[in-house]
Amino acid sequence: MSLLTANSQYIRSVQLKREQIKHGKFPFTLPFIKNMYELPLHPNITYIIGENGMGKSTLLEGIAIAYGFNPEGGTMNFNFSSYDSHSELDEHLRLVKGTERARDHFFFRAETFYNVATSIEELDKEPVRGPKIIDSFGGLSLHEQSHGESFFAVFRERFRGKGLYILDEPEAALSPLRQLSLLSRIDQLVKDGSQFIISTHSPIVMAHPLSTIMQITEDGVYETTLEETEHYSIMKQFFENRDRMLHHLFEE
Repeated sequence: MSLLTANSQYIRSVQLKREQIKHGKFPFTLPFIKNMYELPLHPNITYIIGENGMGKSTLLEGIAIAYGFNPEGGTMNFNFSSYDSHSELDEHLRLVKGTERARDHFFFRAETFYNVATSIEELDKEPVRGPKIIDSFGGLSLHEQSHGESFFAVFRERFRGKGLYILDEPEAALSPLRQLSLLSRIDQLVKDGSQFIISTHSPIVMAHPLSTIMQITEDGVYETTLEETEHYSIMKQFFENRDRMLHHLFEE
């Protein structure tokens, strides 16, 4: 086991360069920007959660691009662009790095995963010496698998350990059982010296104990616990008193 520590983690915190902010322009119109100065990151896993529209994917994208990733995801070597729609947030972020450097890197975006899979196929058509890119993803075309299985092939095959992995809603195509499998895979990689930054809506995915949960609200970004999240509370209420909740829901 080689867990990262507060000194050795790959990114220690994310600072907002407030002096450069262009007020009145997206993404600086997002409410949490007004009260965010620095986002501390856990050495192992930082979960970024919040309601739709709060800006969690925008924040995750900004961190990834500031580190050097392609806006649409992939490894540090991916530089394709299917569309140019990312925000300017990355230009206003300062990443405070630790003493260690990651040996592996991947930015996973559920929203643009199809584009990453297509780019891999196009690159593999070019005549080059050595193994094909898809070999590092298990060898089977990501387009020839179900959506969920292609997602999981990335987590199982491509993530090699001692890496920095930024995941935006990785549960999007995964069943609850597969989400548990993802959590197990994350645990393996954390114990092999990896650091994760994950945006998620799933109480299952955000349940790992070696983590910090950062909630984005209109008032800013603050630390919370799994049991205090609305995600957990709503699911708990639903399964403990489903009939009552459905009655009120349908009455409304």
